[in-house]
Amino acid sequence: MKLATLRTAGGGTTAAFATSADTYVALPATDVGALLAQPDWQAIVREAEAAGSTAIADAELAPLLPRAGKVICCGLNYGDHIQEMGRELPQYPTLFAKFADTLIGASDVVEVHGSGRVDWEAELAVVVGSELFRADEHQARKAIAGYTVANDVSMRDWQNRTLQWFQGKAFDRTTPVGPVMLTADDVDGDFEVRGYVNGELVQQGNTSTLVFGPAKLLSYISQFTTLRPGDLVLTGTPGGVGMGMTPPRFLNDGDVLTTEIDGIGRLENRFRIHAAVAANA
Repeated sequence: MKLATLRTAGGGTTAAFATSADTYVALPATDVGALLAQPDWQAIVREAEAAGSTAIADAELAPLLPRAGKVICCGLNYGDHIQEMGRELPQYPTLFAKFADTLIGASDVVEVHGSGRVDWEAELAVVVGSELFRADEHQARKAIAGYTVANDVSMRDWQNRTLQWFQGKAFDRTTPVGPVMLTADDVDGDFEVRGYVNGELVQQGNTSTLVFGPAKLLSYISQFTTLRPGDLVLTGTPGGVGMGMTPPRFLNDGDVLTTEIDGIGRLENRFRIHAAVAANA
């Protein structure tokens, strides 16, 4: 089962169950997060699916969870990425937060103002499906609604101004998420995560090498804050980020960043970068 949030002609959003590339089943919710807030959301989807599908021409994908209450990210979670950043394997997850304001759709243009060191971070993201507080890993695993694709686009010049990463990670409308959520019951095994810049493969990793897997991450986070349906957890990025290259490499105005995970889908976002300095200066 795959769920998506589509923009309507009036500029709002509606949740839909995608049955194919261009066929959808309309659901009684404004977005996927609102759907997940209903305890019987799976039954709602099945009932709607049985009623029939609707072909939608030129469907425009919105951010999957436009009103996510919490967006929590894990940094340095793939062994190869940890090594390229010159660090040792962590005992605990390195966490930071974003706002829902950072989220954009799978094909949206990314507008960046005031940064000349814009970097990419292809990631698997986990969507929470039921409330979690002080949960163990088994409880956390059962609470996963599904998985989606994200890119934790990072403004490295801002990120490196201090020891705290937040300011380089939370620029408005810079984190693409989507195109769909693949429900957890349709997942069997690990995911291959890939990132491309202008068609060039720059990142590739398998989630089997995560230091902290999805259930462990959700369990850990739930020890200090309640996770609720529609919350989003980004699990970290594999090696190949621009800052780790020699010399460092960053996105330029007009570049296209593609993020894909087999079985879920692909994000393709063009960048408009308005910075006082050239990206590769």
